[in-house]
Amino acid sequence: MPKENKITNQKTAKFKELENAYSALLNVVEDINEEKQQIKKDRDRALVIIDNFNDGILVFDKKNTLSFTNPPIESFFEMKTAEIIGKSASALAEIPIFESLMNFLSREETKIFRKELPLKKNLILEVTIIPLTEEKEEMGTLIILHDITKEKTIERIKTEFVSLAAHQLRTPLSAIKWTLRMLLDGDLGKLSPEQRDFLEKTYKSNERMIFLINDLLNVTRIEEGRYIYQLLFCDFLEIIHSVINFYHGELERKNIKLELQEPGDKPPRILGDEEKIKLVIENLIDNAIRYTFPGGKIIISIELLDEEIEFKIQDTGMGIPKSEQPRVFTKFFRGADAIKMETEGSGLGLFVTKNIVEAHGGRIWFQSEEGKGATFYFTLPLTRPKME
Repeated sequence: MPKENKITNQKTAKFKELENAYSALLNVVEDINEEKQQIKKDRDRALVIIDNFNDGILVFDKKNTLSFTNPPIESFFEMKTAEIIGKSASALAEIPIFESLMNFLSREETKIFRKELPLKKNLILEVTIIPLTEEKEEMGTLIILHDITKEKTIERIKTEFVSLAAHQLRTPLSAIKWTLRMLLDGDLGKLSPEQRDFLEKTYKSNERMIFLINDLLNVTRIEEGRYIYQLLFCDFLEIIHSVINFYHGELERKNIKLELQEPGDKPPRILGDEEKIKLVIENLIDNAIRYTFPGGKIIISIELLDEEIEFKIQDTGMGIPKSEQPRVFTKFFRGADAIKMETEGSGLGLFVTKNIVEAHGGRIWFQSEEGKGATFYFTLPLTRPKME
């Protein structure tokens, strides 16, 4: 082959090679442009969704500078986005309406944080603060503000209705109680055995109604922040003994053995509301008796810790299914097994108990396995509790 033809063929091959490479490069650029267009579409779509959220959104960067907001923020805080965007959290904290929210942001918590925030008259927000991280590196903070004003208003109206109804019911129930008591005591004449039996059943039913009304009133007082505490030094062991003595007849009737394990050293007197602490112990013992089968056993033990005293009550009852355990301390909760057994109860006792213990600066928790009983614990501080 002539030298000139060989060179021409080499150039032609090289040219085709370059042409193919150029074509491939154009395809890559086209793909990149398509991806950029898709990313832009996705970003615009996301921004449209965020802008149409009813919830307010604030995004702070890693330097705690406000980098993004959505329209509801302007409505909540009555300020234009341009007035606040780019400001640091400390600068926003100097604006009165932002002060409480920025106090939440300054908390040294890495997990999701939720709190109610009464921002202004007729506006209550649920604040959710979420740390933004990428590959374990902190990138900033997301704050979501959800308007719960309507829910809180409904809750307040419901609480007021329950309180009013409970107060209205308590007076006639008390009158019925004392009339029945007079009849049973023979103040209004002698009763036949059959009459006494009917009246005693009626008296017990009336007492259950009064206990339920008192529980409802306690719940409304807790929710309204009116659950008053009278702090005095009291003997914790003495309170426990008095409650156990009260349940002595019920324990014998159900053939349940109750064992009290006292600490080696006498516990110091604690500062608290004796009646409220007594109610806590009553609720826990009452539940243990109610959900323990005849012939079972209840063990109460008291332990002195460094700065608190611990009460522990263990029973051999039906236990609490794992699926129901997260709801144990909520209002009106009663386990499915408890309802099947037709045991009495309002489902309010443990809710009230938890609030009393925590108001005294204590802790309450439990361990349980279905069919193997339950163990409830609570602690009370040996120092002065902080009552709100």
